[in-house]
Amino acid sequence: MITRILIGILCLSTLSVQAAEQPLPNVIFVMADDLGIGDLQPTNPDCKIKTPHLLKMAQEGITFLDAHSPSSVCTPTRYGVLTGRYNWRSRLARGVLSGTSEHLIPADRATVAHLMRDAGYHTQMIGKWHLGWDWTKVPADNGKGKKIDFTQPVTNGPDINGFDGYYGHCGSLDMPPYVWVDTGKITAIPEREEGVTSKEDAYGWYRKGPISPDFNIDDVLPHLFEKSLAHIKTRSKGDKPFFLYLPLPAPHTPIVPVPPFKDASGMNPYADFVMQVDHHMGELLTALKEAGIDDNTMVFFTSDNGCSPQGNFKVLKEHGHDPSAGYRGHKADIYEGGHRVPFIVRWPAGIEAGQTTNTLACLTDLYATMRELTNQDSVDRGGEDSFSLMPAFKGKDTGRSNLISHSIGGSFSIREGDWKLCLAAGSGGWSAPREPDAKKQGLPPMQLFNLKTDRGERQNLMQQEPERVSALINLLNQQVTQGRCTPGKTVSNDRVVSFLPKGVSLPGSGGNTK
Repeated sequence: MITRILIGILCLSTLSVQAAEQPLPNVIFVMADDLGIGDLQPTNPDCKIKTPHLLKMAQEGITFLDAHSPSSVCTPTRYGVLTGRYNWRSRLARGVLSGTSEHLIPADRATVAHLMRDAGYHTQMIGKWHLGWDWTKVPADNGKGKKIDFTQPVTNGPDINGFDGYYGHCGSLDMPPYVWVDTGKITAIPEREEGVTSKEDAYGWYRKGPISPDFNIDDVLPHLFEKSLAHIKTRSKGDKPFFLYLPLPAPHTPIVPVPPFKDASGMNPYADFVMQVDHHMGELLTALKEAGIDDNTMVFFTSDNGCSPQGNFKVLKEHGHDPSAGYRGHKADIYEGGHRVPFIVRWPAGIEAGQTTNTLACLTDLYATMRELTNQDSVDRGGEDSFSLMPAFKGKDTGRSNLISHSIGGSFSIREGDWKLCLAAGSGGWSAPREPDAKKQGLPPMQLFNLKTDRGERQNLMQQEPERVSALINLLNQQVTQGRCTPGKTVSNDRVVSFLPKGVSLPGSGGNTK
């Protein structure tokens, strides 16, 4: 008996050692720009754009069918991805930053990159940052305002937010200056200004501004993938795992597909550009195999928000394609089409192939997922709105039962189960009715939808379900005031957060919630 017990102890000890010796996976987080949930075959059975590489990635991993960006536009979503915190808790209450904006995430704010570096990872950002960094600015030649001195280094870039290195451009690809920055160093001084108007090219336009001689608009997407593939090859030979954050500039404007993808879709340049993104993802996955690290590399693929009207919905519809896959709205909106996004995770050594899940997920959940992956303790400040997706990889509950979404205009929605309350009279963004028009039409200040029976968000049940409206408002207020939606100590937001529409009061305060 004693012998059997000793053998059992030895076996358990051996298993523990083996588990401890199991190397942590490399992690690559790829985020497309303005790609709708309907634009990929894995998340839309009726998709008319061919995306074979991402379809194969989904077949070899897990696809989340109820995943959301924390915002329906670029900058705030990126904030949420890296901090694991809802963007509206920051100083950015609405809208996005420009290509010349100062840095948004302070150095002392915990990020996913900090987590990974603390766990022994090499951390790198390649692509579109759009969270601001600090150019050196000097008085303009005319004495009015300031201009960028491109001979000076960039400060407060991704390197203060946990990244060992970075290579990219500051804003969206239609925002000047068009300059590559390599970990604080500008790679080439702009020698001229360049831009294309929407009248000149309805798809490929970009704002006029300084451009460096090594910055070619049409080549930006393939160039960033070339940099990423080279980085993968180099890091695969290193002695520690790597975390690569790869935010793409596509298929956001300028929509500039290159041969052989130009005209390949038979629809329009937007569909062509999506096909090009898919092709490059195929190259990335092949590079992992060639480097011998495919099995133990976790790859995420998602989008920062829904498709933009720049994709030309009318033309796409003529070909039977809907970037929002039947959901209402698009980029910028509080409706599902604004923030419900494709989300695929592939990790051969850790995720069973061929899974789909209806688990509610938010891109803020990357933070807690990486925290659990690297076996680090939670802290009060850091990932306040993040739930680990590791249980979902095994078909288990993640603990996330609700979701707060945010539109470009600063409108909120809160979701619990099948119920979603939009604290806006209209879309909160760009689709009809926009907020000013909705108010002129005398529409109710809020909209309650049951997504199970009304995925198109057309039937406002606010009047029929007053108690549910009150409960959702109170839940939203609780999560705003606690500074977090996860269990833990109450923490402060970076600003005073207001979420109630004009004329609406908190339930029980004596005001109006109807």
